[in-house]
Amino acid sequence: MELKTILDHRRSTRKFLPRKVEHDKLQRIIDMALQAPSSRNSRSTRLLVVEQPELLEKIAAMRDYGSAFVSGAPAAILVMGDRRATDLWIDNCAITATVMQLAVVDEGLASCWVHVNGRPCLVKEPDGEQADEYLRKILPIPEHYGILCAIALGYSDFTPAPLPPYEGEERVKWL
Repeated sequence: MELKTILDHRRSTRKFLPRKVEHDKLQRIIDMALQAPSSRNSRSTRLLVVEQPELLEKIAAMRDYGSAFVSGAPAAILVMGDRRATDLWIDNCAITATVMQLAVVDEGLASCWVHVNGRPCLVKEPDGEQADEYLRKILPIPEHYGILCAIALGYSDFTPAPLPPYEGEERVKWL
């Protein structure tokens, strides 16, 4: 698939068909994501693939807002960074997560990013337990890994509307 086609089809999808994603597709998505650039080629990004429904349910409960749909996804991939490798692990993870979401489309699937880093479990308790602390209790995540996000993915249960037209002058200035 050409990049323009991938970009035209990429949307945040929160409803998935109850169909398992084939292992070879997940592997290709991971392989493409791990080709993403990283600061000084530090390759600090780490991935954790979750397919077990009971763990997906627990991941969906990491926040009381914006993560419930993970329970309906056949898979989720946590995008994490080795904080020992570079202080730019968040930037590296963001690049990897973006490449991953494009690779998901290239494989005929859909996805949605769920932010973890710096997000509280309860929106009304911003200083309470954080989503990354919650995830560390239920998943095997080394202490020196920071967690940027979880990408829920699978076969889409709907066809999203096209993006609105590009706003031009409001978003881009030419000098």
